[in-house]
Amino acid sequence: MSENQKQVYGGQAVVEGVMFGGKHHTVTAVRRKDSSIEYFHVPREDKPFLHKMKKVPFLRGIVAIINSSANGSKHLTFSSERFEVDPADDEKVQEEAKVSKMTMWLGVAAIGVLSFIFGKLLFTLIPVLLADLTEPVFESKTSQILVEGFFKLLLLFFYIYFVSLTPIIKRVFQYHGAEHKVINCFESGKELTVENVQASSRLHYRCGSSFILFTVFVGVFVYMFFPTDPLWLRIVNRILLIPVVLGISFEVLQLTNKWREIPFLRFFGYPGLWLQLLTTKEPDDSQVEVALASFNELLRLENETNEGLKTENIV
Repeated sequence: MSENQKQVYGGQAVVEGVMFGGKHHTVTAVRRKDSSIEYFHVPREDKPFLHKMKKVPFLRGIVAIINSSANGSKHLTFSSERFEVDPADDEKVQEEAKVSKMTMWLGVAAIGVLSFIFGKLLFTLIPVLLADLTEPVFESKTSQILVEGFFKLLLLFFYIYFVSLTPIIKRVFQYHGAEHKVINCFESGKELTVENVQASSRLHYRCGSSFILFTVFVGVFVYMFFPTDPLWLRIVNRILLIPVVLGISFEVLQLTNKWREIPFLRFFGYPGLWLQLLTTKEPDDSQVEVALASFNELLRLENETNEGLKTENIV
C-alpha cells in the first residue's frame, strides 16, 4: 500500500470549488468565470505544541476544529474572491491589493475561528432560552434537557433547509457532494475518473455535518450531569461545556468511522449520514472535474513532499 493510500484525507466545499487537505498540504481548486480552474495551496505548518495536542483524546478534537475553521476560512475567502473576479482583470486586481497577503490571511483565519465560536454560542444558547419558556409544562430536569435538544435539532434542520434554498448554497452543497464522492472513490481503490466518482456515494462517515449532529446528542447526555436551574447557571454551564461537548463529539465521529465496516455498529453513524442528505446534493460532471483537479493536485504535492522526506532521511 502506498503512502497516499495510508493517509486519511479530508475536504470542504467552497464557492465554485473544493478544498482537500492531507498531511502536509491543503489545496483548493476553483472554477473561474472563463471555465478555467485555478489552484490555491497552503502548506500545513503545525507547531510542535499543537502537534502533540492532536494526539491527546478529547483535546485533539478542539485543536482540529480550530485549525479547520482557520484554514477553511482562507480557502473559502480565496474561492469567493477569485470566482467573482473576471480573469481578464487579474493583473489589475493584483496591483490594487495593498494589504500584505500574510496580514490578510491571518485576519481571515481569526474571523473564521471567531465566526465558528459565535455560531456555536447561538446554536447552544437559543435552544436553552426556548426550552426555559416551556418550563411550566416540562418542569423536570430531564424533560427540560430533552426539550432543549429537540429545539436544537429543529434549529439545525430549519437553518440547513432554508440556506439550501439559495442558489449559491445549493451549488456549494453540490460541490460538497462532489468532495465526498471523490474521497469515497479514492478509498474504495477505484480509478479516479469522472464516471467512477459519479458512481460513488455522496455520503461519508467523517463529514463535518455528522459532527454537528453528534454535538446535539452528546450535549443531551453531558447536560444530564449539570443543573438546569436557575437559568443564569444553566447558561453559564452550557457555555463552559462547549469544549467538552465538542471534544467528545469528535471522538464519537472517529468511532463511527472505525465502526462503519462492522455490521452491528455501523448504524451509529446513520443519523449523520441522514443529515448529509440535506447538506450534500448530486454534482454535475463539471463540478466533479473541479473536485478531481483539487484532489489530484493535493496527491501530487503530497507525493513530492513524501519523496523529499525520504531523500532527507537517506542522506
